[in-house]
Formats: sequence, structure tokens, C-alpha cells
Amino acid sequence: MNPSVAVAPPRVNTSDGWTLIQCDDAISFLDWLGKDQEGLPFKSGESPSLGSHVLIELFDCDGESLKYEDGVGNAMRDAAVESKATVVAESFHEFKPWGVSGAVVIQESHYTIHTWPEHGYAAVDLFYCGGTVDVHKAVDVLMERFNPGRIKFLVVRRGRQDEVDKR
Repeated sequence: MNPSVAVAPPRVNTSDGWTLIQCDDAISFLDWLGKDQEGLPFKSGESPSLGSHVLIELFDCDGESLKYEDGVGNAMRDAAVESKATVVAESFHEFKPWGVSGAVVIQESHYTIHTWPEHGYAAVDLFYCGGTVDVHKAVDVLMERFNPGRIKFLVVRRGRQDEVDKR
């Protein structure tokens, strides 16, 4: 990733009870995340949500870092701990010849991953509620451990209050 290249801020789209926030640049996304204590700034007039679901695609990763249960599990567990989430349980499965799927269940919800080391690719979901999780710190850990060349993010607001309150 070239930090000297100008990048666009995340795009925010709200319609039909969904708020989607998309970004193709890690630096821009992490800068945006850091602007709000709750980790995901709300647009003016946007309804609060019960939770936020950060979907991350990690491309051009170090394939070795994605191959084995121990390394992937440690990275996900460390991401949860560093983000101040409360780890409740975890389960990971290593595929043969390689690749890992797994979850860290946190009191605030869950962090999951599926890896394709032969493609240098990992799909990560960070779903959490409450204002105590520093999700940007989880992203920092994953970037350090998997060393992606490119990252894409999508944030989905889950349980938007205006939708939950409809009766």
C-alpha cells in the first residue's frame, strides 16, 4: 500500500433500513474509524444501530500466515484482545492441505475468518455492539499478522434503531 497516493474517504449509503460504508483503502478507513470513540462515525441524521458488522477482504497476504490454525487463531484472538473485546470462546478448523475457518466469540458478538492461503486471501468479519470495542485496533493486528497488499472494507449497521422500533 502506497501511503503517498491520495485516497477517497469511505462512501456511506443509507437506504431501505441499511447503512453500508465502503472503502478500498486501509489508511483512509482507519483514519475514518479513529474519528469516533465508538469506532464508526454516524452521518448527520443517521439512526444509531445496535451493532456494527465490519467485513474485511484481505488480498495479497503472506500465504504462510494464512495456512495454519495456530497462526490464524492467535491472530484473531489477539485482534479481539487488543480491541478490548471480551473473549468468551473460540473455535478454529484447519483444512488439508491448508486454510483455516474459525471464530472468536466475544461478549460483544463475534470475530470470524476464512482463509485461502493459496490465493493470499482472507475474509474477516468483525461484528460487535456497544461502545467499548476499539475495532481499529483489531484491524491493526490483522494487517500486521497477514501483511495484505490490498484491503477492502464494508461496514453494515445491524439493528438500526429506526428499524428495530418499527412495530
